[in-house]
Amino acid sequence: MEWIAAMQQAIAYMEAHLLEEINYEDAAGQVYLSSYEFHRAFSFLTGMTANAYIRNRRLSLAARELVETEGRITDIAMKYGYETPESFTKAFTRFHGIAPKLARTESAKLKLFNPLAIKLTVEGGNSMDYRIIQTKARRFLAAVDSFRNEIINEAENHEIPDFWDKCQREDRIKSLLALRPAGKRDLYGLCASTKAGAETFDYGIGILLDEETEAFDLTQMQEAGYRLWDTEPGTYAVFDCMGQDASCIGDTWARFYREFLPQMGWEAREETDYELYYEQGRPGLFCELWIPVRKK
Repeated sequence: MEWIAAMQQAIAYMEAHLLEEINYEDAAGQVYLSSYEFHRAFSFLTGMTANAYIRNRRLSLAARELVETEGRITDIAMKYGYETPESFTKAFTRFHGIAPKLARTESAKLKLFNPLAIKLTVEGGNSMDYRIIQTKARRFLAAVDSFRNEIINEAENHEIPDFWDKCQREDRIKSLLALRPAGKRDLYGLCASTKAGAETFDYGIGILLDEETEAFDLTQMQEAGYRLWDTEPGTYAVFDCMGQDASCIGDTWARFYREFLPQMGWEAREETDYELYYEQGRPGLFCELWIPVRKK
């Protein structure tokens, strides 16, 4: 998949259907991606979700129509997908900073939001260190929950960090780490790929099951809310996320889509990706990001 071309194709589709009832799932179907994978790629490439892009474009065009025509606010609201004048006024005011009824005044300042054009550019000389690793099939034991696709790269959303906090409070992580030998109590943040049309994805916090993991009662662990998580053999691109908090993970994902995929001859593979948090990591390393890939 040529990510730049695919995202530009999706933008063209959204632009052509702005006045219709569409969302990011419709755009994903145009480029033959699962809604989750499309949502993640688009948001990291552009810095916004596809739904936010559609909303911002509509509000920008609505403001232009208010200024350039004498159309009724109610009619313009309906044209750009708002069922009531109240919902339109709320969204319009949040975006432009003024109410629609004030948009026609000479002193009104409105925001212009033009169509996106995604281009590959070569900038600076910053290196992006990576490793390509071939793995065997792996099995993890994890605490797992489901999350809405829309939360990926959503700045104000804290559902996954809250899930980590909850597992810490309930000693679920402690119970997992107790099964590992000292010095090798590494944690994995597992993120499942999804099928087309799925509205949620699974995220788990787990440990690797290997010959060094202590024996445990699987039935008992499953009754306590844990589950087995299997991954197929495959190739992973591995990146160091350097920083003090989880923002470095998002930064690495963005560079993966903007820099690594367009230039390195690889494409993303539909398999579990994961963050690896070492018990004894080197200074400055927040985690490693393992992304499944394959040669084009």
